[in-house]
Amino acid sequence: MPHATTREPGELVGPRFALFSDVLLLGLVTTVAALPVLTAPAAMSTACAILDRRVRHDETITVPGYVRALRARLRTGDLLAGVAVVAGGALLLFNALLSGAGLPGAAVFRPALLAAGALLAVVLLRACARPESATSWREAARTAAYETVRAPRGSAVLLLAVATAAVCAWAYPPLVLLVPGPLALAARAVEHSGAGTATLEHPRTTTEHHR
Repeated sequence: MPHATTREPGELVGPRFALFSDVLLLGLVTTVAALPVLTAPAAMSTACAILDRRVRHDETITVPGYVRALRARLRTGDLLAGVAVVAGGALLLFNALLSGAGLPGAAVFRPALLAAGALLAVVLLRACARPESATSWREAARTAAYETVRAPRGSAVLLLAVATAAVCAWAYPPLVLLVPGPLALAARAVEHSGAGTATLEHPRTTTEHHR
């Protein structure tokens, strides 16, 4: 059945812009859910899962639906993942302050620090898009790190998405409230595309295959 191209009575946007508006709504809701900071990984993971259902099954994205999904999956492991993200961010910030204090080797250290931060951002986005993040962040992070190295094209796409989001937020700060939505869309797209999956088998999968 062909998709409708006209706006139904009462709809604010037509079908062609429905996904776009859903992504923006999802970004705003995810930002609010991530305000406690420790809930940020779970909030982003929930956004990726909801967006996946939106694309696959055409499920409407609503605020109550997001809240229900987040409450259903929130567990101690999610908060521990938030602690790890905060600790990593604090460490990067501390080193950035040190490099800006005129210490010897700062000219070399700053690019390395920027590269490390970008790499961690890509791994985190990949981990949030992994279905394993709903049950085990350790497994999700391990697989995300593996795919970041083995599938550089997908990693480059996510890196470009992060850079674009950062520039947009810097140019117009209110946009920071919406950027989780497009980032979740990018992570979901990479996860479900050939660019996001390594062509080589995962070592663990290969081992289990030969058993």
